[in-house]
Amino acid sequence: MTAAGIRDLVDGHGVFFVDQFGVLHDGHEPYPGAVDALARLKAAGRRVVILSNSGRTGGYNAARLAELGFPAGLYDRVVTSGDVAFAWLAAPGAPVTPGPATRCLTISGVGDRNLAGALAFSEAETGADADFVVIAGSRGDVVPLSTYREILEPAARRGVPAVCTNPDMVMLTRGGTSFAAGRIAALYAELGGPVSYVGKPYPDMYAFAARAAAVEDPATVVCVGDSIEHDIVGAKRFGAAAVLVRTGVLATLDDAAIAAEARRHGVVPDLVLPRFSW
Repeated sequence: MTAAGIRDLVDGHGVFFVDQFGVLHDGHEPYPGAVDALARLKAAGRRVVILSNSGRTGGYNAARLAELGFPAGLYDRVVTSGDVAFAWLAAPGAPVTPGPATRCLTISGVGDRNLAGALAFSEAETGADADFVVIAGSRGDVVPLSTYREILEPAARRGVPAVCTNPDMVMLTRGGTSFAAGRIAALYAELGGPVSYVGKPYPDMYAFAARAAAVEDPATVVCVGDSIEHDIVGAKRFGAAAVLVRTGVLATLDDAAIAAEARRHGVVPDLVLPRFSW
């Protein structure tokens, strides 16, 4: 089903889980109509959760959204895979013990140790001295996958547990798209390392967001995203309406290629929009 805007799903749905990168903005500026669409959803009395495969916290992402022109009044909450990972690792039964006794190697896009710092892990310099690996981001636009192989192979060989806090396989860059943290995590698994994934399309991400938004019935939720593999698959597993936008990582694909991608993942979006707009 195609439509002109998100307004066609407002009736009958009280909560909207909206991806940010590739849906609201391209990492540098808002997409046309995105700010207005959020404002109209809130004016219609709908709850809006920004649901992001970001290894950083919701608070960090909220500040970044404000810088990009999305003030806090446009949504109710930002939920990130970083938030979900922190809750998991801080709870009993986590694969590692928080604190300085655990040496953590962080793979990220900007050199941050957001999750590792929040859990007071000490820093590992290489895969050879790591007790735990966090794969939160990628510099795939400037760093080849072979470099990540060299960094991670010593840890994988020793069976060091890893968590991927951004399962996205493809990311937006200034030059187009490149491999994302999910591809680095897949490489780690190929090397023999054990990997746990936190984020879309995995159920814990949606359960966390549902609790944050007081969702009782997933059928009342609309999930909006630009990735079939993560946003649409995750929405369908959760039981929500799934909206695909033709911006972001799929912007260069034609109808046939998008249909083929949907068949590959065994899902069909409930609605396809040119972009996130009212």
